[in-house]
Amino acid sequence: MKKIFITAISFVLLASCMSDEKYEGYNEDPKNPTQVEASFLFNSATVSLFDQMQSTSVNVNVFRLLAQNWTETTYIDEVNYDLTGRTIPQYHWSELFRDVLLDLKTAKEYTEADIDLSEADRATQVAQIEILEVYTWQQLVDTFGDIPYTQALDASGYPLPVYDDASTIYGDLLTRLNSALPNLTGTGFSLDNIYNGNVSAWSKFGNSLKLRIGSRIVDAPGMAATAQTAIESAVTAGVFTSNADNATIAYTATSPNTNPLWEDLVESNRSDFVPANTIVDIMNDLDDPRRSVFFDDNLGEGVYKGGTYGASNGYATNSHIGDDMFDPTFRGVLLDYSEISFFLADAAQRGFAVGDTAENFYDTAITANFNDWGVDGVEAYLANPDVAYDASNWRTSIGTQMWLAMYNRGFESWTAWRTYDAPEFNLPEFSGNPVPTRYTYPVNEQNLNETNWSAASAAIGGDSQTTKLFWDVN
Repeated sequence: MKKIFITAISFVLLASCMSDEKYEGYNEDPKNPTQVEASFLFNSATVSLFDQMQSTSVNVNVFRLLAQNWTETTYIDEVNYDLTGRTIPQYHWSELFRDVLLDLKTAKEYTEADIDLSEADRATQVAQIEILEVYTWQQLVDTFGDIPYTQALDASGYPLPVYDDASTIYGDLLTRLNSALPNLTGTGFSLDNIYNGNVSAWSKFGNSLKLRIGSRIVDAPGMAATAQTAIESAVTAGVFTSNADNATIAYTATSPNTNPLWEDLVESNRSDFVPANTIVDIMNDLDDPRRSVFFDDNLGEGVYKGGTYGASNGYATNSHIGDDMFDPTFRGVLLDYSEISFFLADAAQRGFAVGDTAENFYDTAITANFNDWGVDGVEAYLANPDVAYDASNWRTSIGTQMWLAMYNRGFESWTAWRTYDAPEFNLPEFSGNPVPTRYTYPVNEQNLNETNWSAASAAIGGDSQTTKLFWDVN
């Protein structure tokens, strides 16, 4: 937000110096237009969003550590929940507001003003933008709680934006999706790295996102009816039905378009991460076949050992991260069929009209994840009494298996734990600090937007890492 504020000031100063129309063209290069096409901004925002959620740089994204999928070897500040030393919340906040939402806002303005587009194509492209905007706003709310929303992204009008109530934002996100989804009838953006212009796929993505939003708020005070309506209407309209529907991006083998994981794990030539004993021990107890792809066999075939969570760990003496994560072309994921199927299992267990039983959706979710990773043996795994769906303890069943299936999608793995309080997490060995349930607000907000930051902090119950979000009630 600081960069946006500085940009706004610069713009005002520039405008005051160049108010006479006869000077307007002096600094324009006719061969290099100053306005970027909407499709390029849309593409740039898409890549920035994927990159931010895929990265494992401790300066950028530590969600795999919060999810206890991985732990650190030598530098263990982040896994002991010192998230402010490297200003991690500030980076996540700035990246999503500036490099995703601001680009999408500008792309929408250009699209709406494009007289060369048909009405249907214009509405379709605006709907695509809306879906990505809604996705990003939800990520921000689910990371911080109350955030600037109605006054955000308008530095000239609101240089110090107020924070909106998180549950109110959620309600508006559903309204926006309900308005956008019927407009997916024309031609989409030419630069579409998610679905390559397939508008029907965008409709499934939007409805699946609507299902996720409904699922997130189903236990929030006063929101059960809204959640059920969102979930059932999304299913009726059409959500993901196979891994072919997954919202993914295909990275390339050459920079700068490689998966950020490759940059952090290979190009950096560092050995900072190993699988955490939290996930390895649980998967060992379940004899989970996915260990062969989640982890490496550097300790011997079928031997898996996780580093002690929150301690200094030897790289050579623990299992390593699986080979797929070292591939520069490894796909990035925003939303997948397995995740959607777990949400449907939850909804079915509550008696919502979603078309099948909770057990069948649960089995489908696990099977989809096995298939996505190319792992055999799901039938035997589902037959394991410790894996089979337990309707009497369904939160533990769904929570544990969803947490496992979201491996390498750290944010969603952490969120599954926050939602279901399963499985039981370890406390970090060095600090013993409680597991965070949110990021604290960025330091820049405390310094530059103090009045609104203070109000927001009080509204959510304190700007603490262990303050629970409005939907985290169990």
